Amino acid sequence: MTKSLHHYSPSDLAALDKAAMEASEAGFCGQPVASNRWAHRTLGLVLAGGQSSRMGGTDKAGLMLEGQSLLRRVEARLAPQVGNLIVNSNMDASLLDSEATILRDQIEGYAGPLAGILTAMRWAEQAVPQAYWIASAAVDTPFFPTDLVDRFVMAMGGPEPCIVLAQSGERKHPVFGLWPIRLADSLEAFLNEGNRKVGLWAESHLNSRAIFRGPVLDGDIEIDPFFNINEPDDLDVARVIAQELDPLT
Repeated sequence: MTKSLHHYSPSDLAALDKAAMEASEAGFCGQPVASNRWAHRTLGLVLAGGQSSRMGGTDKAGLMLEGQSLLRRVEARLAPQVGNLIVNSNMDASLLDSEATILRDQIEGYAGPLAGILTAMRWAEQAVPQAYWIASAAVDTPFFPTDLVDRFVMAMGGPEPCIVLAQSGERKHPVFGLWPIRLADSLEAFLNEGNRKVGLWAESHLNSRAIFRGPVLDGDIEIDPFFNINEPDDLDVARVIAQELDPLT
């Protein structure tokens, strides 16, 4: 299923690139920087293809949190940061609460998040060739940073293709990453060899980390921005967090 896409003319892309570079230079000088400045070069990917084994097989994308499905919440958080947004899921697309393009894994069998990332890369090569990167987010993580993509791009550190993964505290979050589309052939070969580990493939290329802190509630309780809903009890915790954070956004 493919929905309408946001395309950019060459002149628009040139102007947006120039503005993004100027904003980045201003940021290095300590000046205020516009948010979402690299959205036009970024394809957002919601990874919703997990097996939900610890939720008893219940599809997490459809779980309700304060009146919204997790999928809708994650889409709404990622969409302003990217030029176009797609969802990777192996479910019947008609059962998903989404108006985005839904893509099934192009590799047969459950091959984990890297299969979804490769699927997005191959799709982007044809559908949104202006995109440089895939920015991925997990459907079960509804409080991730609203400056995720900006911080990812800042952490790249140079023009060479660099994979950037999220980190909070000492914990890495490999499902949240910035993935250069130029690395699609490498990823496909990695998966075709039977490999599945995100970190192993990331470490085989130039890579970096973007380190995030979470919002602080009640003066001293820091919420992990990558808190994820793996078990039924986690959904109860997420409801409490959402009741505190939603009025602030």
